[in-house]
Amino acid sequence: MGIELLGFQTTIANPISLSGIGVHSGKDVTLTFHPSDVDCGIVFQRVLPDGRTVEHRAVSSQVGNTDLCTILGFSMATAVATIEHVMAAVYALGLDNLTIEVTDAEMPIMDGSSAPFIEAIEQAGIKALAKKRRYIRILKPVRIESGASWAEFVPYDLGMRFEVEIDFDCPLIGRQSWKGDMTPATFKNELSRARTFGFMRDVERLWAAGFALGSSLENSVVISDDNTVVNVEGLRYAGDEFVRHKTLDAVGDLSLAGAPFIGCYRSYRGGHKMNANALKALLADRSAYEVVETAMPRGRTYVRDLVAVSEPEFAPWSA
Repeated sequence: MGIELLGFQTTIANPISLSGIGVHSGKDVTLTFHPSDVDCGIVFQRVLPDGRTVEHRAVSSQVGNTDLCTILGFSMATAVATIEHVMAAVYALGLDNLTIEVTDAEMPIMDGSSAPFIEAIEQAGIKALAKKRRYIRILKPVRIESGASWAEFVPYDLGMRFEVEIDFDCPLIGRQSWKGDMTPATFKNELSRARTFGFMRDVERLWAAGFALGSSLENSVVISDDNTVVNVEGLRYAGDEFVRHKTLDAVGDLSLAGAPFIGCYRSYRGGHKMNANALKALLADRSAYEVVETAMPRGRTYVRDLVAVSEPEFAPWSA
């Protein structure tokens, strides 16, 4: 029997706001989640200094730069950056329709994890809408490689699964892996509190390039030159917070499929660019997936209850 899935689209029950600073920009920013109607998808609405707003759909085709974070939009004058932690929470909790209003170019980093966004969404409440949810069901393997790194989607009919492995030339991190079927409870308990991390040796280079201006021990795990954790409180997940955060990032990056996927995503030495390129490769191969929705009239469904729907119905989500 497959993992239980929610058969109907969702949104939040009430608006809710969070404020913080951007990890790269160092600027104050406020994020507000607003409910949306069926088939609206996830839309970021950036408020510009002159009061105008620019919208970005949270879909693969709108991904711009992925060097240090995931960015929606192709001009930094109007783009929204560092969306992965927000989107990981949205995707893992099963939200389909949402407007995310942001007052600057970058999401607030909060504590460097997805936990504050999980808490905000749960406080706002989640409600079902009167239309069936669509899923992307993986039918055959799709793989990309870049040097020693690789990522792939493979069929897996028990729900959404992640198998992420990292390999750092750092004794503190080394080779770590995390594997699991993704459910709201799994994400919340095993991944959501894992923080972004970086090396002290890279700080001056990043500052000189205009990045990590808002990074601190309050929102990042920092590794010293002698390969120890600088943060007084240590790691939140003993030993493997690093791979858990990389998995969190992958959840956020793959949310840009525009719908939940049924299958397994595997990666080795991946990152934002690898995640984005793997998703683009999947969506470019129409024979590699089918779009399905529940055949059940109400309530929850199982993978066995899904039926294929036509491509035109899915096009607004992926393009």
